[in-house]
Amino acid sequence: MTVKTPLKWVGSKSKVMTELKKFLPAGQRLVEPFGGSCAVMMATDYPAYLVADINSDLINMYQQIQQHENAFIALAAKLFAQNASEQDYYALRDDFNNNPGMTLLYRAAAFLYLNRHAWRGVCRYNQNGGFNVPYEKIAKPYFPVDEIRDFATKAKRATFICADFADTLSMVQPGDVIYSDSPYDGTFSQYHTSGFARAEHEALADQLNQLVGKGFPVVVSNSDTEFNRKAYHDFTLSHITTSRSVTVAAGEGKKGAEIIATSNPKYWIGFDPAAGDESTVVQEVLS
Repeated sequence: MTVKTPLKWVGSKSKVMTELKKFLPAGQRLVEPFGGSCAVMMATDYPAYLVADINSDLINMYQQIQQHENAFIALAAKLFAQNASEQDYYALRDDFNNNPGMTLLYRAAAFLYLNRHAWRGVCRYNQNGGFNVPYEKIAKPYFPVDEIRDFATKAKRATFICADFADTLSMVQPGDVIYSDSPYDGTFSQYHTSGFARAEHEALADQLNQLVGKGFPVVVSNSDTEFNRKAYHDFTLSHITTSRSVTVAAGEGKKGAEIIATSNPKYWIGFDPAAGDESTVVQEVLS
């Protein structure tokens, strides 16, 4: 099962959803503090979604598709048609980085254009906040109109916010399932200006463990490292193998070991359907 999304994305779960879905429990809402390409949202069927990311360009694009589907498609299609060369790419990238008057809709369409024409779909920013991925020569860059329309339909169930993981996880409520797919320990992590270092990994693991202690179901994807095995030692750890594309020569394949950590909460928190959505049920999980 390969899930198609509007973006090319390093670390996307689009190719592993058949395995990943086996670990995601039912719930009223899926909370993703690291939204990425939204492959998980597109491949699952929760009643509602809270999708967050620290990358404001990413969240803006999702919001613009959600709110202005047809206008976004028309503008993005025009950018793809009128900017076909390497010189065009760098001119638009320069405008994207240096034009404070750019409208949110235009910026969203430009972000999609840059993503689809950038080297391997990498999303990377320099310390000044400028998108700095080089051009990749592609015979015919793909314009994902079908994927955009599918996304707009699914986005009707979603709330998209630009926030860090700590703020996002503070918003969880009874009935939520939390899925964490942060930048991986020991791999490329410069998806945004601030990066994601060991201190962030430690803070994330601590907050997720606290939520497990409160009874929330938590699922974590990350690299199979000593740090992660210790950080999530109270979780059930499963292993999968996935392909890597960054730092690998074109046409070559490279496999990476990943863990899927699933929580083992003592309590299950949910809703009492007979009492309405405002009534919380806390039940002890039988071992």
